[in-house]
Amino acid sequence: MFGTTHASKQYDQDLEEIRSSVLRMGGMVERQFHDAIKGITERNIALFDQTIRSDQDVNQMEVSLDAQCVEVIARRQPAANDLRMILAVSKAITDLERIGDESTKIARTGREIMARSLQVIPCQADIELMTHHAVHMLQTALDAFARLDAAAAGRVIAEDEEIDVRFRAIQRQLITHMMEDSRLIGTAIDVTFIAKSIERVGDHAKNIAEYVVYMVKGTDIRHAPRETVEETLKS
Repeated sequence: MFGTTHASKQYDQDLEEIRSSVLRMGGMVERQFHDAIKGITERNIALFDQTIRSDQDVNQMEVSLDAQCVEVIARRQPAANDLRMILAVSKAITDLERIGDESTKIARTGREIMARSLQVIPCQADIELMTHHAVHMLQTALDAFARLDAAAAGRVIAEDEEIDVRFRAIQRQLITHMMEDSRLIGTAIDVTFIAKSIERVGDHAKNIAEYVVYMVKGTDIRHAPRETVEETLKS
């Protein structure tokens, strides 16, 4: 009996360590994203460099967490809720790593914009608002993951449409800028790439929220119609 209890405690500790590591990784990519955008608003090359360097740490954490998940599955053969949690983790960390990739893209693009020595970046205020929305989605998704809160995850999923609307609005503004002043074409294209990366961060936050619903409800709502998502969240 003692041996069984000890093994069970160790198993619980393994699962908790995996959950905690996901949240630490989430904090890392949130900081990376924040630094990339702050580098643009403050014209700070050091923040771009820091963002790019951080990507290696995020990548290493993804590999480490993948290995932990594989080891738990191989050694413990989890079933039901535990297996869903591990599968959700394996997918969530991929989305987190891709948020890190998007942040690195933003930092590299920010360097190119700074090289042009522009005083004003087109749509900067709109980029900052879009960033705020994406960060809120990511924070809420990670909080929902930590608390296994399907309702909060549902709110993240619903918010994704708004960030898509913001992205399309920025695209339209940038086209106008390019038509009015051909000297801004290069920068406007770069800002479009930045806005797309921010929109993708929102997409990845939405994906993480969908994994939370899968953990809690046992239903995979990826690519499901809105009616199915809403019904799953009500059940």
